[in-house]
Amino acid sequence: MLSPSPLDIPFKSVEPQPAPARRRTLLIVDDEEGPRQSLKIVFMDEYNILLAEDGAQAVELARQHAIDAAVLDIRMGGMSGIELLERLKAIDPAVEVIMLTAYETIETARQALRLGACDYLNKPFDLSTIRAAVATAMERRSLSEEIRANNQRLLELQAEIRGQKLQEQLARTRGEIYASIVHDINGPLTVISGFIEIINQHLANAKRIEGEDLAIVRDRLARITRQVNNCIDISRRYLQFLRQRSQETTGVGVNQILADLDELLKLHPSARGHQLIVHALAQDLQTRVNSTDFIQILLNLAINALQCTTLPHQVEVDAQPLGQALDQARFAEGPQCRFLNGEGFQNTPPLLALRVRDNGPGIPAEVLPRVFEPYFSTKPPGQGTGLGLSIVARLVKEARGAVCVQTEFGRGTTFTVYLPVL
Repeated sequence: MLSPSPLDIPFKSVEPQPAPARRRTLLIVDDEEGPRQSLKIVFMDEYNILLAEDGAQAVELARQHAIDAAVLDIRMGGMSGIELLERLKAIDPAVEVIMLTAYETIETARQALRLGACDYLNKPFDLSTIRAAVATAMERRSLSEEIRANNQRLLELQAEIRGQKLQEQLARTRGEIYASIVHDINGPLTVISGFIEIINQHLANAKRIEGEDLAIVRDRLARITRQVNNCIDISRRYLQFLRQRSQETTGVGVNQILADLDELLKLHPSARGHQLIVHALAQDLQTRVNSTDFIQILLNLAINALQCTTLPHQVEVDAQPLGQALDQARFAEGPQCRFLNGEGFQNTPPLLALRVRDNGPGIPAEVLPRVFEPYFSTKPPGQGTGLGLSIVARLVKEARGAVCVQTEFGRGTTFTVYLPVL
């Protein structure tokens, strides 16, 4: 008869067996040989037994071995059981200790329990009592280890969650930054496109450019160069933000920024059909915010105002120097007012107030609390990124400024940016 092939033998899965429980260690400390050996005989089949005849020897054993529980005689020559209890707890706070005494006093019992003893027995004791006391001590030790292991696992899980959340936050932040780059550069690119269109009109049928046409082309090319530099400045700013490097701010003239804003918006599609008025300061000032951030703040606010309705309306931009600190108490937040970055605002005069006002429909009360949220937009899908005002909020905070929004239904909205002045 042929023997069965190995493939013909039914496969029987073998369940993994749990690891055998660790044999626990019991320390017995007594300065009398008889009690030490008696307890060793009682527990030698259940635990690893360590014997010590005094406190010093017991401390040395505790340093060399992982002790789960100890049985200590209170009255010993040299170091007392109470002192030894304290020393053992200092080595391992989780060790369980049973105190034995033939001379019970209430104060000694209280002291032992206060120092962390789990039980207190009088000599002589019966076997069932000492067995129960040691078994309870070992159970407490097991529970303590389980709690400690669970706490460690909990800490590890919390660390994993924090790490995961940090990675998600970094990914989200980077995504917002990339979207902001596209949003911020879109303004200069729109202007560049408009200038190129003007140049093309002058070059369309011309074989030779001279006179006024040549001057216009040169002017538009210079303006295009300026907008290209704006794009470069914007990209550098975001790279510095990603690298967490501080960016030194140099003073910038307010009137130059206002003039640039006026020029940029004249060619922006959002300005078509609306009236835009930009007022210069009677006496120019310099702010601490850099020029790229400054123009971006005003450009985003002005475009937001121009786009608040498709109906013809007016947008007005002006600036006003403030010689006194701002009274923030008068900006009570409510359905018609929002004040941003009051805590981080460097409210030290001199200050500059930049206003962007429109006579559009106003901001609904339920929308006002969310206007600075990233990606929040009331426009139809595909017609707005929801980033303009969130970028304004971030740039103003970085400049240690503040923003106030005041709106009234049917009468328009005013955004006021407060910035420190050099």
